[in-house]
Amino acid sequence: MKSTLITGGARSGKSHFAQEMALKAGGAVLFVATAEAGDDEMKRRIEEHRRARPSTWETLETTTHVGRHISRHIGKAQTVIIDCITLLINNIFQQHGLYNDEEIDEALIGKEVMAEIGELVNCIDQSDARFIIVTNEVGLGLVPPNKLSRLYRDLLGKANQMLAQHADEVYMMVAGIPVTVKPA
Repeated sequence: MKSTLITGGARSGKSHFAQEMALKAGGAVLFVATAEAGDDEMKRRIEEHRRARPSTWETLETTTHVGRHISRHIGKAQTVIIDCITLLINNIFQQHGLYNDEEIDEALIGKEVMAEIGELVNCIDQSDARFIIVTNEVGLGLVPPNKLSRLYRDLLGKANQMLAQHADEVYMMVAGIPVTVKPA
Protein backbone atom coordinates (compact mmCIF):
# COMPACT_ATOMS: atom_id res chain seq x y z
CA MET A 1 0.00 0.00 0.00
CA LYS A 2 1.26 3.44 -0.93
CA SER A 3 -0.95 5.57 1.35
CA THR A 4 -3.40 5.08 4.17
CA LEU A 5 -5.77 7.67 5.60
CA ILE A 6 -6.96 7.20 9.18
CA THR A 7 -9.88 9.34 10.28
CA GLY A 8 -12.20 9.43 13.28
CA GLY A 9 -13.18 11.53 16.24
CA ALA A 10 -10.98 12.97 18.96
CA ARG A 11 -9.33 10.31 21.12
CA SER A 12 -10.66 7.51 18.92
CA GLY A 13 -7.24 5.80 18.64
CA LYS A 14 -6.09 7.24 15.31
CA SER A 15 -2.51 8.03 16.30
CA HIS A 16 -2.02 4.74 18.10
CA PHE A 17 -3.34 2.80 15.11
CA ALA A 18 -1.05 4.76 12.75
CA GLN A 19 1.97 3.96 14.91
CA GLU A 20 1.02 0.28 15.09
CA MET A 21 0.78 0.15 11.29
CA ALA A 22 4.24 1.70 10.96
CA LEU A 23 5.73 -0.72 13.48
CA LYS A 24 4.25 -3.71 11.63
CA ALA A 25 5.62 -2.42 8.32
CA GLY A 26 9.13 -2.25 9.78
CA GLY A 27 11.95 -0.10 8.49
CA ALA A 28 12.84 3.53 9.06
CA VAL A 29 10.00 5.89 10.00
CA LEU A 30 9.69 9.64 9.62
CA PHE A 31 7.05 11.03 11.97
CA VAL A 32 5.69 14.39 10.80
CA ALA A 33 4.12 16.37 13.64
CA THR A 34 1.97 19.38 12.72
CA ALA A 35 0.99 20.49 16.23
CA GLU A 36 2.14 23.82 17.60
CA ALA A 37 2.59 24.24 21.35
CA GLY A 38 0.55 27.39 21.90
CA ASP A 39 -0.06 26.82 25.60
CA ASP A 40 1.04 24.59 28.49
CA GLU A 41 -1.72 22.05 27.96
CA MET A 42 -0.77 21.62 24.31
CA LYS A 43 2.90 21.34 25.28
CA ARG A 44 1.96 18.44 27.58
CA ARG A 45 -0.02 16.74 24.81
CA ILE A 46 2.90 17.06 22.39
CA GLU A 47 5.27 15.64 24.99
CA GLU A 48 2.93 12.67 25.59
CA HIS A 49 2.91 11.96 21.86
CA ARG A 50 6.72 12.17 21.74
CA ARG A 51 7.07 9.66 24.57
CA ALA A 52 4.66 7.27 22.84
CA ARG A 53 6.84 7.05 19.71
CA PRO A 54 9.88 4.80 19.37
CA SER A 55 13.09 6.75 19.93
CA THR A 56 14.52 5.35 16.68
CA TRP A 57 11.97 7.25 14.60
CA GLU A 58 12.98 10.54 13.06
CA THR A 59 10.64 13.42 13.86
CA LEU A 60 9.93 16.38 11.62
CA GLU A 61 7.96 19.19 13.23
CA THR A 62 6.37 21.48 10.67
CA THR A 63 3.21 23.56 10.78
CA THR A 64 2.68 24.11 7.02
CA HIS A 65 4.15 23.16 3.65
CA VAL A 66 4.27 19.58 4.85
CA GLY A 67 4.87 18.05 1.41
CA ARG A 68 7.83 20.32 0.74
CA HIS A 69 9.37 19.62 4.17
CA ILE A 70 8.90 15.87 3.84
CA SER A 71 10.60 15.88 0.44
CA ARG A 72 13.62 17.62 1.99
CA HIS A 73 13.82 15.45 5.13
CA ILE A 74 12.56 12.00 4.11
CA GLY A 75 16.05 10.52 4.02
CA LYS A 76 15.85 6.72 4.12
CA ALA A 77 12.40 6.58 5.68
CA GLN A 78 10.29 3.72 4.34
CA THR A 79 7.19 4.92 6.18
CA VAL A 80 6.00 8.48 6.80
CA ILE A 81 3.33 9.20 9.40
CA ILE A 82 1.64 12.60 9.21
CA ASP A 83 -0.16 13.45 12.44
CA CYS A 84 -2.32 15.34 11.74
CA ILE A 85 -4.16 17.08 8.90
CA THR A 86 -6.64 18.60 11.37
CA LEU A 87 -3.92 20.71 12.98
CA LEU A 88 -2.29 21.42 9.62
CA ILE A 89 -5.49 23.10 8.40
CA ASN A 90 -5.78 24.92 11.72
CA ASN A 91 -2.24 26.23 11.26
CA ILE A 92 -3.21 27.77 7.92
CA PHE A 93 -6.11 29.54 9.62
CA GLN A 94 -3.78 30.75 12.40
CA GLN A 95 -1.38 32.29 9.87
CA HIS A 96 -4.22 34.62 8.95
CA GLY A 97 -4.83 35.53 12.59
CA LEU A 98 -8.37 34.20 12.34
CA TYR A 99 -10.04 33.99 15.72
CA ASN A 100 -13.51 35.30 14.88
CA ASP A 101 -15.80 35.95 11.90
CA GLU A 102 -14.29 39.32 11.00
CA GLU A 103 -12.60 39.75 7.64
CA ILE A 104 -12.52 36.13 6.54
CA ASP A 105 -11.21 35.78 3.00
CA GLU A 106 -12.82 32.40 2.32
CA ALA A 107 -11.46 32.15 -1.23
CA LEU A 108 -7.86 32.82 -0.18
CA ILE A 109 -7.94 30.40 2.75
CA GLY A 110 -9.63 27.76 0.63
CA LYS A 111 -6.97 28.18 -2.05
CA GLU A 112 -4.18 27.83 0.53
CA VAL A 113 -5.73 24.70 2.07
CA MET A 114 -6.18 23.03 -1.32
CA ALA A 115 -2.62 24.00 -2.35
CA GLU A 116 -1.29 22.49 0.89
CA ILE A 117 -3.11 19.21 0.30
CA GLY A 118 -2.16 19.21 -3.39
CA GLU A 119 1.49 19.64 -2.41
CA LEU A 120 1.20 16.71 0.01
CA VAL A 121 -0.44 14.46 -2.62
CA ASN A 122 2.34 15.37 -5.04
CA CYS A 123 4.95 14.48 -2.41
CA ILE A 124 3.29 11.10 -1.87
CA ASP A 125 3.26 10.43 -5.62
CA GLN A 126 6.95 11.29 -5.98
CA SER A 127 8.12 9.19 -3.03
CA ASP A 128 8.76 5.48 -2.71
CA ALA A 129 7.80 5.57 0.99
CA ARG A 130 4.51 4.43 2.44
CA PHE A 131 2.41 7.26 3.91
CA ILE A 132 0.06 6.96 6.89
CA ILE A 133 -2.01 10.11 7.31
CA VAL A 134 -4.04 10.94 10.43
CA THR A 135 -6.98 13.34 10.37
CA ASN A 136 -10.14 14.05 12.31
CA GLU A 137 -13.68 13.63 11.08
CA VAL A 138 -15.35 16.82 12.26
CA GLY A 139 -18.45 16.80 10.07
CA LEU A 140 -20.52 14.32 12.07
CA GLY A 141 -21.78 16.73 14.73
CA LEU A 142 -23.87 19.84 14.89
CA VAL A 143 -23.49 22.64 12.37
CA PRO A 144 -20.99 25.05 13.93
CA PRO A 145 -22.54 28.28 15.27
CA ASN A 146 -20.25 30.72 13.44
CA LYS A 147 -18.86 31.37 9.98
CA LEU A 148 -15.21 30.72 10.90
CA SER A 149 -15.97 27.31 12.42
CA ARG A 150 -18.16 26.34 9.46
CA LEU A 151 -15.40 27.33 7.03
CA TYR A 152 -12.88 25.24 8.99
CA ARG A 153 -15.21 22.22 9.03
CA ASP A 154 -15.90 22.56 5.31
CA LEU A 155 -12.25 22.94 4.29
CA LEU A 156 -11.11 20.07 6.48
CA GLY A 157 -13.87 17.98 4.92
CA LYS A 158 -12.63 18.87 1.42
CA ALA A 159 -9.03 18.10 2.41
CA ASN A 160 -10.09 14.74 3.85
CA GLN A 161 -11.99 13.94 0.64
CA MET A 162 -8.93 14.71 -1.50
CA LEU A 163 -6.72 12.54 0.68
CA ALA A 164 -9.26 9.70 0.84
CA GLN A 165 -9.67 9.66 -2.92
CA HIS A 166 -5.92 9.45 -3.34
CA ALA A 167 -5.38 6.84 -0.59
CA ASP A 168 -5.20 3.11 -1.19
CA GLU A 169 -6.73 2.46 2.23
CA VAL A 170 -9.03 4.48 4.47
CA TYR A 171 -9.92 3.57 8.05
CA MET A 172 -12.46 5.17 10.37
CA MET A 173 -11.59 4.74 14.02
CA VAL A 174 -14.53 4.08 16.32
CA ALA A 175 -13.75 3.70 20.04
CA GLY A 176 -10.26 2.39 19.27
CA ILE A 177 -11.48 -0.06 16.62
CA PRO A 178 -10.48 0.46 12.97
CA VAL A 179 -13.35 0.15 10.51
CA THR A 180 -12.27 -0.37 6.89
CA VAL A 181 -13.78 2.23 4.58
CA LYS A 182 -11.57 1.73 1.52
CA PRO A 183 -11.23 -0.62 -0.19
CA ALA A 184 -14.85 -1.50 0.45
